[in-house]
Amino acid sequence: MTTVQAGLDDPVVASLRGEHSQFAQTYGRAVRYDPQVAPFHAVDDPGDPRAWADLTELTGPGAEVAVAGPVPANHPGWVIAGEVAGVQFVDESLSAAPFAEARPLHAGDVPEILALIELTQPGPFRQRTIELGTYLGVRRNGKLIAIAGERLHPPGWTEISAVCTHPAFRGQGLATSLVQAVAYGIRQRGETPFLHTSAANANAIRLYESIGFRLRKRTTFAVYKNTA
Repeated sequence: MTTVQAGLDDPVVASLRGEHSQFAQTYGRAVRYDPQVAPFHAVDDPGDPRAWADLTELTGPGAEVAVAGPVPANHPGWVIAGEVAGVQFVDESLSAAPFAEARPLHAGDVPEILALIELTQPGPFRQRTIELGTYLGVRRNGKLIAIAGERLHPPGWTEISAVCTHPAFRGQGLATSLVQAVAYGIRQRGETPFLHTSAANANAIRLYESIGFRLRKRTTFAVYKNTA
C-alpha cells in the first residue's frame, strides 16, 4: 500500500476538513462532528491554548469531548475525565471480497443497529452515524445479528468501524466476512481501509492481524471535561 499516511495522524481533523466537511461544526482552531453524527472533536494544534479556548466556545461550558491522539497536559478550563489506550491498524495484505449474505443498511435500520451496538459495545454510534459511509449487515430470521461499516474518511483512506456480532452468532466468521466486504467497497473506490480498536481488546487485535491488517501506531482515546 502506497497511500500517503499523513491524514492518519489526526484522522478526525483530516476527515472534517475534507470528505466529511458537511458534518463539521467549527470555531477557530476547533472542529467537531455534528453531535448526532459522531462524538469526535479535534483541535488543529493540541499544544496551543488558543485552540482549546476555541473548543470551549464551540462546545459550551460543562461539555465533555472525545479526542484521539497523544493526550496533552490539562489545559486551563479542561481536565481529563478518562482515557483508553488504543491502536490504529492499516490494511497491508487484506483479502477483501464481497459477502453474499451482507446487505446495505439504511436510516430505517438505525433502531436495530443501536440495539446491537448497545448489546455488543464496539464503540460509539449515533442516530446519524450511518450517513458517514456504507454500512453492511447480516440478518437471520429477519433479525439484525452483525454489522460493519465506514466512519472516518481522511484523504485516501476510510475507517472500518462498528464491527460487531450478536453473542449468539459469534464464532461463524461473520465479523471477518463483513470487514472484508466493507474493505472491498473501499478498495473499489481506490482508497485504503484502516481501523481503530482498544489496545486491551486482544481478540479483535488477533482477528485484524490474522486477516492482513498491520499495526501502524498506538494512540489514546481521551475524554476531556470543560470545567468552566
